[in-house]
Amino acid sequence: MGAPVVHWEINSNNAERLQEFYAKLFGWNVNSNNPMHYGLVNTGTEKGAQGGIGQNDPNQPAGPPVLFYMEVPDLQETLNKAVSLGGTIVMQPMEIPNMVTFALFRDPDGNTLGIVKSEEPKPAPRKKTRKAAARKTPKKKSAPKKLRGRKR
Repeated sequence: MGAPVVHWEINSNNAERLQEFYAKLFGWNVNSNNPMHYGLVNTGTEKGAQGGIGQNDPNQPAGPPVLFYMEVPDLQETLNKAVSLGGTIVMQPMEIPNMVTFALFRDPDGNTLGIVKSEEPKPAPRKKTRKAAARKTPKKKSAPKKLRGRKR
């Protein structure tokens, strides 16, 4: 099974400037109204992966300017496989509650890539059975006792 590209990220020392730049250039809607001020990008189309524009941490060495994230079912297994193929782990799996669990690795040429954990499949909505549908159908009201048996 393949691992689809599900997210991309552009990092900057001035994320606000880049968020404005790409919004104007491509007509993207960039929403950074979150605790991390991470610019979630809605490209305005169903085609392609959505992404984000983030701020580099001034207390850390600048990371790669552009990242792609692939969705995989098991982060640790994928990191271990990357290492066995000559890659290196940059960041062990990290969970951002209610958002995403992800990790970073470098390929043998030094390119940094991200992986995100696949979402758990949600159970399909249950179809109504005839019995369930019948229970929800309101009963027809019968005629008042006075009118029963009379011809109209």
